[in-house]
Amino acid sequence: MVEPWQTRPVEAQDLAPLSALCLRSKAVWGYDEAFIEACREELTFTEQDLAETVITLAERSGELAGVVQLEVSEGVADLLKLYVEPTMIGGGLGRLLFDWAVAEAKRQGARSMTIEADPHAKPIYEKMGAVLIGTAPSGSIPGRELPLLRLEFRD
Repeated sequence: MVEPWQTRPVEAQDLAPLSALCLRSKAVWGYDEAFIEACREELTFTEQDLAETVITLAERSGELAGVVQLEVSEGVADLLKLYVEPTMIGGGLGRLLFDWAVAEAKRQGARSMTIEADPHAKPIYEKMGAVLIGTAPSGSIPGRELPLLRLEFRD
């Protein structure tokens, strides 16, 4: 029997391995090394992230498998990061982390969640109920626009 995924809050010693996981996961979409390098700063977790946002990870038998970062302010949650280890994509882990983010956002009083998505991930978030509301500038690539989605929470 396969052990179930466990989630837990991120600790300082998890930051570097989770940052590396984000970069590996981003590369799944076929981006070249220069693109991934341009995203490095934005995909790197910091001590400040730990202090100002909520970050949780998923693991199994101590092996890091995914991460999600959320910030809630004035009734709106921002899904800042959601990445899954490439070898574990397609097994439901992304959905588990997304559902955790929704539950946590609601727990913190949010009524909706916004998502600046990689264009390749847009259909995944739409499948989870988010709708496209516009675009947002990339924090990594000048001139690049990202799909901006919103998920409205129902009571």
